Amino acid sequence: MSRVRIGPRLSARDRRRPEPPRDGERGSATVLAAGVAAALVATAVAFTAIGQAGAARHRAQGAADAAALAGAARVLFGENEACGAAEAMVDRTSAEFVRCEVSGLEVTVYVTATPTGIPQALGPARAVSRAGPVLTE
Repeated sequence: MSRVRIGPRLSARDRRRPEPPRDGERGSATVLAAGVAAALVATAVAFTAIGQAGAARHRAQGAADAAALAGAARVLFGENEACGAAEAMVDRTSAEFVRCEVSGLEVTVYVTATPTGIPQALGPARAVSRAGPVLTE
């Protein structure tokens, strides 16, 4: 049985791996990887900032809700008593009391909360809450 050769016989030098082209493409994967890493970091920072802003908004809304209920529980004793109770409730939280309005038996409380981190540059988170009279025992 004879061996059948297909194509020319390659020497050891010709069987080596081909050298990469020297046309300036070396290192392009490193640049691409650095760009992808930078994009991931920027995305993480953006999501963190959104989370911090949302947390500040929820803090402000929770404080405003609690203050409106506290004011509504005291609204039958007058506007000063209702707004005093609302302000005292906000003072117990990390939010800041802005103002209180009483219209009939409804108390409306305005509150702000300062976010932490990057969203701090955008200003405070604001919240408004309104409540009516509350039956207390």
